[in-house]
Amino acid sequence: MEQRGPLGPPEFVLEVFAEPTCVQDIVRAILHTIFFHRYFPSLRPSTIEVLDFTLPFVADPQLETLIDTRVGQLIRQLSSTSSSKGNVRGQLAVRFFEKRRRKGGGLGWFTGAGKAEEEVCWEIWCLEVTIATPRNEAGMLPSLHFVWYDVVSSQQMAKHVLERAKVVNAMASTLQRTATKIVTIVNRDKEHIPPITTSETNPFPYQIELNPRLEGWGKSIGIF
Repeated sequence: MEQRGPLGPPEFVLEVFAEPTCVQDIVRAILHTIFFHRYFPSLRPSTIEVLDFTLPFVADPQLETLIDTRVGQLIRQLSSTSSSKGNVRGQLAVRFFEKRRRKGGGLGWFTGAGKAEEEVCWEIWCLEVTIATPRNEAGMLPSLHFVWYDVVSSQQMAKHVLERAKVVNAMASTLQRTATKIVTIVNRDKEHIPPITTSETNPFPYQIELNPRLEGWGKSIGIF
């Protein structure tokens, strides 16, 4: 889903589905895929393997640290959320900015009027992350005579393997669709990308936020 506010930048929403043991690798891979198409400094091409898919990887220490930090914060937040009523959801947003010469006027130091430039957001990627809650089948074995225990255990094991295969297939399918959507968007929507007007290594500052729609601007994470 793509949307644009009356005066705001385009926003691209990506759906991410994962189980707890895979969420770190999947979310990390999707973020690197986004930055691969939006990170303009010269880099040596790198890739990562996730669920048998080969995806691009941005080998920049500062960016890697930021991504790993935000993904870790997301996982800790999701882990602390009650999952007794279903799947757990969280959000990450990636924002890209351009530097513009600040127009005259201002309200003093609070608005940064003393600076010659201001940073204006020109694109947003919102990751809607859903963590699949595994069904707890502990204690579900019926009270049967021990002769039947191995049979029941084998049946439950087979059921567990089948459910696990379904989850893995769902994660792989979602990851493939999401990666394809990113490539489609960056090849299709180019008009809003600002021209590069600076000689700085990274012409477009970026920001990664945790639950931006829930926390509000006061909880925004710093810009790099």
